Amino acid sequence: QVQLVESGGGLVQAGGSLRLSCAGSGRTSSSGAMGWFRQAPGKDREFVAAVTKTYGSTYYADSVKGRFIISRDNAKNTVHLQMNSLKPEDTAVYYCAAGTRTFGLRLQGSYDAWGQGTQVTVSS
Repeated sequence: QVQLVESGGGLVQAGGSLRLSCAGSGRTSSSGAMGWFRQAPGKDREFVAAVTKTYGSTYYADSVKGRFIISRDNAKNTVHLQMNSLKPEDTAVYYCAAGTRTFGLRLQGSYDAWGQGTQVTVSS
């Protein structure tokens, strides 16, 4: 079983930056992918970004492309999400996810483990 713990959330003004981190422990895999999803109040959870462990291929939602950067550190079983030029609409709880698949990474069902989430609030 894989445990995921997110960190780095907080309150930031519009235009600012935050860096989220997610550390995996337990029965982690050297292959597969890790991703970030977010859920704003009253809305469904949505895909943000994903990265494959082996080749480092990255995928982004259109709403964050060009502003967010996802990266991974396989040696530390860690994934980061650098969020720049933040907007109030980025306000949400951000969840880290991990799975053994390398396809369908925009879908929640492609992941086997989830973190508890970290709050990101962007003030206008």
